[in-house]
Amino acid sequence: MRIDRVEDMTGIRFVWRPFSVKDIMIEMDNRPGSMPTKLAYLWRDLHRRAEMYGFAFDGEAPYPLRNFDLANRVAIVGAREGWCADYVRATYRRWFVERQECGAEPNLSYSLREIGEDPHRVIPLAGSDEIAAAYRAATGEARKLGIFGAPTFVARGEVFWGDDRLEDAVTWHQRGTLGAPRAP
Repeated sequence: MRIDRVEDMTGIRFVWRPFSVKDIMIEMDNRPGSMPTKLAYLWRDLHRRAEMYGFAFDGEAPYPLRNFDLANRVAIVGAREGWCADYVRATYRRWFVERQECGAEPNLSYSLREIGEDPHRVIPLAGSDEIAAAYRAATGEARKLGIFGAPTFVARGEVFWGDDRLEDAVTWHQRGTLGAPRAP
């Protein structure tokens, strides 16, 4: 939800690359839903970070998502067409604030309409074999990069996992190190 602010402040443009974090987490047996203490921590951490950045979020959003793959396949279409970031922000706001599950109605159609996209065009496209193949390929690429969660940022080949590592990823992109700048 804050990447656009970081882009404006730094001039760095992020490339959104949707993939199935669910598939990767299952492969790693890393499913928060099967670990109640971890899931409770994740919700609490989300509340703290949302408050820190001034975002409205309390309670718990629907989880696990039943239509996770459709939500991500729509994001794949958006990445190809240039509206992925807007779609993700719209659908996540509805998910976390309005408690409407991503990839399900009414979230899916409302989010697409909000950003000026036609659900009657996008949803069937997201269900196509071409987008399914792109989604599998993106998940395979995430696996190869060593990504194990979301959000993850990759800068100069280094992986930074979690919203709290966004600034580290920016610094690494700019300087190739997290160390203090060295005098010339």
